[in-house]
Amino acid sequence: MKTKILLAEDDPDFGMILKQYLELEDFEVSWFQNPEDIVQLLSSDFPFHIGILDIMMPNIDGFSLAKMIVKERNNFPLLFLTAKNQKIDRLTGLKIGADDYIAKPCDPEELVLRIKNILKRTSLFTSEIQVKIGQYSLDTKKLLLSHPNGNTRLTIREQELLLYLLEHNQTTITRNNILDNLWETNDYFTGRSLDVFISRLRKYFSYDPKIKIQSLRGIGFEIDFPILK
Repeated sequence: MKTKILLAEDDPDFGMILKQYLELEDFEVSWFQNPEDIVQLLSSDFPFHIGILDIMMPNIDGFSLAKMIVKERNNFPLLFLTAKNQKIDRLTGLKIGADDYIAKPCDPEELVLRIKNILKRTSLFTSEIQVKIGQYSLDTKKLLLSHPNGNTRLTIREQELLLYLLEHNQTTITRNNILDNLWETNDYFTGRSLDVFISRLRKYFSYDPKIKIQSLRGIGFEIDFPILK
């Protein structure tokens, strides 16, 4: 079965180029120039495996559209296209729950690689693993972090980072180690995105004071998760 891509891009020339290239790579692409047409699909059949959203679109911008999609399809993988190479774009997208971003004009080969990486990460969580972390319980298949005070649905990126931290429990992990192994790049913006995800995990685990994700200035993070069997 082919991977079905939702492409939201209002530029007719760029959208057609992307659609044709992705179809040559054996993806099935549904291209929408009007984001309002996508909103109408959210309450019905939504047969896509990943979404590629341009940020600057008329009527509904990419960020607003992403919020609508995530509200209805919480773990739906998203990749943003942006013509603006600015920090606020990237961090805003990450906070919404985006899995990646790429600046326009983009190299189609790089775009395909990023899509495949996102899909690969998504496939890691098809088997169910239950992990007890202090007062919390993690269900990897549902991407669900449970606590008596409430449950949190993780994004794929958040769970990927959490599992990596669990693999290196009770050790010191350098920032470069995390970026090179999870993000496969190490620049200013990916470093800032890591800070966003670390802050989120600290917030999620705030009910258990025994869980520590401590920053070490200029080094990385000291991790201490009380794992219960």
